[in-house]
Amino acid sequence: MDRLTPLLSFESVSKRYPDGSRELVVLDRVSFEIPADVFVGIFGTPRSGKSTLLRLAAGIEAPSSGTVRFDGRDLASMSAVERDRLLRRDVVFMSTQDWSPTPTERVIDHVALSLGSDGPALREARHRARRVLARAGITSCADELARSLSLVDRSRVVLARALIREPSVLLVDEPAIIPSLSERDQFCALLRSVAEEQSVTLVVASEEMGPLHGARVLFSIGDGELCSTQERATVVPLPRRHVAGAERSGR
Repeated sequence: MDRLTPLLSFESVSKRYPDGSRELVVLDRVSFEIPADVFVGIFGTPRSGKSTLLRLAAGIEAPSSGTVRFDGRDLASMSAVERDRLLRRDVVFMSTQDWSPTPTERVIDHVALSLGSDGPALREARHRARRVLARAGITSCADELARSLSLVDRSRVVLARALIREPSVLLVDEPAIIPSLSERDQFCALLRSVAEEQSVTLVVASEEMGPLHGARVLFSIGDGELCSTQERATVVPLPRRHVAGAERSGR
């Protein structure tokens, strides 16, 4: 991996969604670069576009226009197989809302099976799963049913599912949903610690500032702008929440 090349970059990226006969503009001509091995925070209110930005960065969604690059390579130029491999290994999108274990699935298997069919044999995958569950501080739940976990334990298992894939980039969508402030702070501290010790680029999007504490670069989405606290702050025009079509045509 060329460390002179930004690990993630957006070049004039826009994202629009159909809304009946109109079009909802979420991101408009967004450009920025993220280097390797840094903690980046993205602050924004609900429906500000921060989750969409993360999903574009992960390759889960494609931009309506513009270019998203990972280590200099345009995600749109990759085959479906290559993008799937990227999402399962190099760039991992993590959200506790994406929680869908089967009714009979134990935590150890829920973590191990996230490696996919091209991963190691199940015995080795389970061995790795126990190791990352220990790092996430949730070993005691390894043999419990995944669906029985509390929200706090669920968050740590989701983290273990991400860590087992040994990503270069960890994209975390809203870690602030944990009700207890002290447990939330502990979980966010764990995120930062794991990212630092494993040299993972950590990108956290949140509607609260607490989970973004310690970010080297802080972006804010809102009121039509994406702002950065880098030494030379950049301001990238974004649209205010609006729909294209009737409003833009003045009707």
